[in-house]
Amino acid sequence: MAKERTPRLSVDSWLEAGYAILAEEGIKALKLDRLCERVGATKGSFYWHFADMATYRSALVEAWGELRDEDRRFFAEANAMPPRERLSQMMTALVTARHWTLERAMREWARTDTAVAASVRASDQRVLDAVRRAFLDYGFDFEEADLRANATFAAGIGFLHLSGRRPSPSATDQRERFLDIMLHR
Repeated sequence: MAKERTPRLSVDSWLEAGYAILAEEGIKALKLDRLCERVGATKGSFYWHFADMATYRSALVEAWGELRDEDRRFFAEANAMPPRERLSQMMTALVTARHWTLERAMREWARTDTAVAASVRASDQRVLDAVRRAFLDYGFDFEEADLRANATFAAGIGFLHLSGRRPSPSATDQRERFLDIMLHR
């Protein structure tokens, strides 16, 4: 009886494994042996796709930026929504169960890696611009919209960090109440 072949891993398979390790265990656990164990492959398979761990980590950062941009693309598409609904959708999208642990892990990694920090800052700026636009569309002048956008963004990061191991059902209610406060004139 012939041994069943494992399908060849793709770059995406390795990246997904890295994101899972980052989200579950943090940057210190992101080691080659741990990655190979996670995907059930050899180091040779890793080196088939990546020159070294530095190249791999760069690919993780780049792919994360693209993933976050994909998630945030809906912001541009959501410009037709009423501003309150748009803000609610943005907050929900940024703390979905799918990304909340990875988002936190990337922010932690950014504290010790300048390339990751630059990626996080660029991504954050796009979000901040979209949030400011929603406040402007709601009728606030630029200065007030900017202040509220920054406060909303900071609170969103706070909601993310206070969420614990899993997002709680009450978190949605808290975000909605927060938006009511931020939209009050």
